Amino acid sequence: MPAAQHTKRVLILNGPNLNMLGVRQPEVYGRDTLDTIKAACTTFATQRGWTLDFRQSNAEADLVTWIQQAREGADAVIINPAAYTHTSVAILDALLLLETPVIEVHLSNIHKREDFRHHSFVSRAATGLIVGFGAKGYLMALSALDDATD
Repeated sequence: MPAAQHTKRVLILNGPNLNMLGVRQPEVYGRDTLDTIKAACTTFATQRGWTLDFRQSNAEADLVTWIQQAREGADAVIINPAAYTHTSVAILDALLLLETPVIEVHLSNIHKREDFRHHSFVSRAATGLIVGFGAKGYLMALSALDDATD
């Protein structure tokens, strides 16, 4: 009898103000809502037989706790830390605990924006970084995991 195939478990985390997508600066972040992005990601994952856990919080502590829990419950993490990208050593430290792929996603190209947005603490822990492709960046990150978590 063949060995049971492992279902990939992907955790997608979203930081502060991303719950306001679609109304918050659509010229920068696009018109897609977080629910629209979640639906597209869910479809992508379902087509591959993956389990997807998609979360958002405005609280840094929630994100840190979820990252810590991912050590036991996820095969990969995709994170859009939003403003915490540029400020959170706590999120970096939590991500450094992971032994799974971590993909950092930003809707806008943070390197073409204000100087303070050019630095990412999260990038130090990331396997890869996707910026500037809007909501498609999430699907690009999921696509990258097709090979990364086999």
